[in-house]
Amino acid sequence: MIIGKDLPNIPWQDKPAGCKEVIWRYSANPVIKRNQIPGSNSIFNSAIVEKDGKFVGVFRSDDTAMQQHLFLGKSDDAINWQLEENPIQLLNQDGSVRGPACGYDPRVCMIDGRYYVTWCNSYYGPTIGIAYSDDFKNFYQLENAFLPCNRNGVLFP
Repeated sequence: MIIGKDLPNIPWQDKPAGCKEVIWRYSANPVIKRNQIPGSNSIFNSAIVEKDGKFVGVFRSDDTAMQQHLFLGKSDDAINWQLEENPIQLLNQDGSVRGPACGYDPRVCMIDGRYYVTWCNSYYGPTIGIAYSDDFKNFYQLENAFLPCNRNGVLFP
């Protein structure tokens, strides 16, 4: 079994002495502050991947009006994060702007060298949004998956 300390660029902290829990939290949690993005009420870090020896993440941020958007973040060490101040702008397949990525529970999965983002999108109810990026600069949205109403979905490489 591969665990975090067996992967050289993944930060790892051994289980604290006396801890009987199966899962424990990093002692300096939270590594991302709830208001790290201007206007943010809360930020959730659920979609992190390694890229070129560094880390990239797609984060859900709820603003003070509780609107949910997806933001891009980058880190050299997976502990100290720089989050973009504006939501990810989704593009149509022709490159035209579709609009900001709205929703929650983002996930990122690399398949055949391309990064796919899935999240709970809203399209006449909850559905699974899918976008892809080759460079974490441009995100192209695909058709919503599994209409009419599905909330959770994950891609596996």
